[in-house]
Amino acid sequence: MLVIRLQPNEGMNLMMMIKEPGPGGMRLMQVPLDMSFADALGADAEDIPDAYERLIMDVIRGNQTLFMRGDEVEAAWAWADPIIAGWEGRGDRPQGYDPGSSGPEDALMLMHRDGRRWREIKG
Repeated sequence: MLVIRLQPNEGMNLMMMIKEPGPGGMRLMQVPLDMSFADALGADAEDIPDAYERLIMDVIRGNQTLFMRGDEVEAAWAWADPIIAGWEGRGDRPQGYDPGSSGPEDALMLMHRDGRRWREIKG
């Protein structure tokens, strides 16, 4: 399971299933591979600007590295526009849901109809 954490407390957590060491057959256990920028960078992490602060500074400096080109933006909308048109044609709207939840009820039903379930999200 891969978890990517955004502001605050930026970092990544990867949970892996491994074979428990030793004899006794195949016993699996879940172990974390955890990285946070604060732990990895120590005191230097305090000097990292927030995402929007960095974005604004890149605009001021003329650094276009993290920005899409015009043709990329047009290609992205060419892909998204038919989806939006389909929603509008059916009168659908994206459903909101509480942060930290598994999403709207319809997302849960996608899994439940096949006898599956989403992995529980823990704060």
